Amino acid sequence: MRAPADIDGLSFEALKALVIQLLGKVAEQERLIAELREEIARLKGLNGRPRIRPSGMENAHEPTPPRGKRAKRRRRGKIVPQVAVQDRVIKAQVPAGSRFKGYETYRVQDVVPRAEAVRYRRERWITPDGVTVLAPLPTDVVGHFGPELCRFVLVQHHQGQVTVPRLVAQLRGIGVNISKRQVMRLLIAAHDNFLTENRDVLRAGLRTAAWISVDDTGARHAGKNGFCTQIGNDDFAWFGTRTSKSRLNFLDLLRAGYTDYIVNQAALDYMRGRALAGPVIHQLATHRQTQFDDQAAWQTHLDHLGISALQVTPDPVCIATEAALWGSIHAHGLLREMVIVSDDAGQFAIGQHALCRVHAERLVHKLDAFTDLHRVAQERMRALIWRFHDDLKAYRADPTTRRRAELRARFDCIFHRRTGFVTLDRLLARLHANKPELLMVLDRPEIPLHTNGSERDIRLHVTKRKISGATRSIDARDCRDAFLGLMRTTAKLGMAFCDYLGDRLAVPDQPVISYLPDLIRCRGQPA
Repeated sequence: MRAPADIDGLSFEALKALVIQLLGKVAEQERLIAELREEIARLKGLNGRPRIRPSGMENAHEPTPPRGKRAKRRRRGKIVPQVAVQDRVIKAQVPAGSRFKGYETYRVQDVVPRAEAVRYRRERWITPDGVTVLAPLPTDVVGHFGPELCRFVLVQHHQGQVTVPRLVAQLRGIGVNISKRQVMRLLIAAHDNFLTENRDVLRAGLRTAAWISVDDTGARHAGKNGFCTQIGNDDFAWFGTRTSKSRLNFLDLLRAGYTDYIVNQAALDYMRGRALAGPVIHQLATHRQTQFDDQAAWQTHLDHLGISALQVTPDPVCIATEAALWGSIHAHGLLREMVIVSDDAGQFAIGQHALCRVHAERLVHKLDAFTDLHRVAQERMRALIWRFHDDLKAYRADPTTRRRAELRARFDCIFHRRTGFVTLDRLLARLHANKPELLMVLDRPEIPLHTNGSERDIRLHVTKRKISGATRSIDARDCRDAFLGLMRTTAKLGMAFCDYLGDRLAVPDQPVISYLPDLIRCRGQPA
């Protein structure tokens, strides 16, 4: 209420009315202060962090399992051993005249961990010419530790999450004479074939898949904080640990091991989309050299053109380098017509980009509401988003043009609402600005609505980080990422990681496992 310009000129009745009005305002303020104090006292009385239930967007409308005494229990199937079964006949003591009625089967599975040591006595001869001839070792002998021991070490460390000191203790307890340094060599040395296959898995996935989902988490390497990025879908998973989580780093990972920088039409379109200055684009586009073998050659090219010396915003070197990486990705046939699904982290917004709807709803779920009006508005919006999410899942199963138009209009209706909860209204406006990415599924029904697969995959790295800590050498970092990726890929392809290692390490009597990139290409081909 605005005070009158001249109080002295007011009459007695006017002053009395003004005082009564002010007393009413003071009483209202005192009531509001009392309510706020009660709310603050209630919040201070909470023990620890408040309990916030998870979003439940994916399972909010799933059928509830039956309860009570009449609920049917799922019967457990028979145990079928995955190895050859040895038959042993047990004789029964029976009286004379008894009739034989067959056998009753009783299976017992067991594991027999034991150490074996083979000493090869290689004949040594001296020819009449004085030349020493030494009998060669068998072709399957590589080093002083056999393939079964190498497989045991890799499976225990990467799949069993056993630390190196405990792994050494296990092996010594079995009877193997081995040191910690030797175990480390088995984990990180002479694994170029695994690193190559892991790289080819990424290349095959980026060439054939219709979509990928991505995520990242913290990682330490060589005593410094870094980030591990996950790339994958329902058929493969790949991990890469680097010191940065920038868009430049993400584009470098998407090159899948290629080291060249290329200025082509895709790179020029990227530069224009990132608002790079026209003269800089003209310099790069008209130069006779458009392909560079490595980062050093590319940097020399930027220095020669004078781009490195420009002190402007946005940074022309960063944008030009990102564009050259994007050009290399397209030149090698990667990410063609592929959709990248992410959690709205800025570095992942490349090419055809879709957002995880679960993360979008989670923003609404995490808002702090302190009044009944705010809580009602929040719950109402969450209910609308859940129902819209269910309808999107139904659309993915049976997409139609009419349904697509209805869902687009309904999206506008939901996120254009004004609830009176200012923070919520601002969030809804921000989410509506991401409409093309949140509704990418309408044009590409094959992509998922969430990044739950990436979150499950990246959890493997989080568990590994908590148990084994950081890595020190580049070989250890690359082997850890490669074996985690290969382990997760074999699981998605429906095979045992132990069998995969047995075939690659030439363990006798192991099933043949095809080259994983070939399997991914076959699964990525349209039916």
